[in-house]
Amino acid sequence: MGTLLNRAIAYAVEAHDGQFRKGTQIPYILHPLEAAAVAATMTDDDSVLAAAVLHDVVEDTETTIEKVKELFGEKVAEYVGAESENKRENLSAESTWKIRKKETLIHLKSASKEIKMITLGDKLSNIRAINRDYKAFGDELWNRFNQKDKNEHCWYYQSIADCLSELEEYTAYQEYCALVENTFSK
Repeated sequence: MGTLLNRAIAYAVEAHDGQFRKGTQIPYILHPLEAAAVAATMTDDDSVLAAAVLHDVVEDTETTIEKVKELFGEKVAEYVGAESENKRENLSAESTWKIRKKETLIHLKSASKEIKMITLGDKLSNIRAINRDYKAFGDELWNRFNQKDKNEHCWYYQSIADCLSELEEYTAYQEYCALVENTFSK
């Protein structure tokens, strides 16, 4: 693990300063760090790990993909760009949720293994939090999200599993599938 990852961590900490996970007081930075930790169980490629740490900076902060490229290079910027949704700033997040998720799934079907590893880190971190909070809050949990329908989340997370099946040899993928099953079979 080299200086690229260290610089990415420092940058992400600053970029996400003051942000919290939806509906919680959990500092947001813990999510991209967890995503990178998950990716590190599958690869030691510093570009992949740096991109995992930075995967939300374009989507959720003032950072641009050009800034990521300038600071971290072409490969990291390519990976971060692949993980960034088109949020359609002129429309509500609720109204664009399904199309954004469909775009992600279409992209993932032909994405590189490296991008799939970053996605798995991101989505495993998310489903861990959802599963934990669902146990605590039940169906009230879905009200914190742009999409309030549990069945839509189920469709999305199961579809992600299908798109990432190339990673089935990794325990992270196996954990992801088990948590999706556990969360949505209730």
